Amino acid sequence: MKKTIKLPKFKNEDEEREFWSKIDLSDYLESKDLQSVSFPNLKPTSRAISIRLSEAMLMRLKEKANELHVPYQSLIKSYIAEGISHSKAA
Repeated sequence: MKKTIKLPKFKNEDEEREFWSKIDLSDYLESKDLQSVSFPNLKPTSRAISIRLSEAMLMRLKEKANELHVPYQSLIKSYIAEGISHSKAA
């Protein structure tokens, strides 16, 4: 460690954000100070989309999901993920 960072008491998040935007951490840290970390409980951000399906296709998806005991939207996501991974392999 090169030198220690003296952290002020922040009144709010904006003040803290301003502080960190002006500081260069390379003045305080060396590569040997860094540690590898993992955040196993973080979930990827998801975003709602709208998709049009025929009534028949939606009913079949819901029936299949019911057979597999999964929510139909989860089944759709798994089918999309499978299709994406399959298209990468090709």
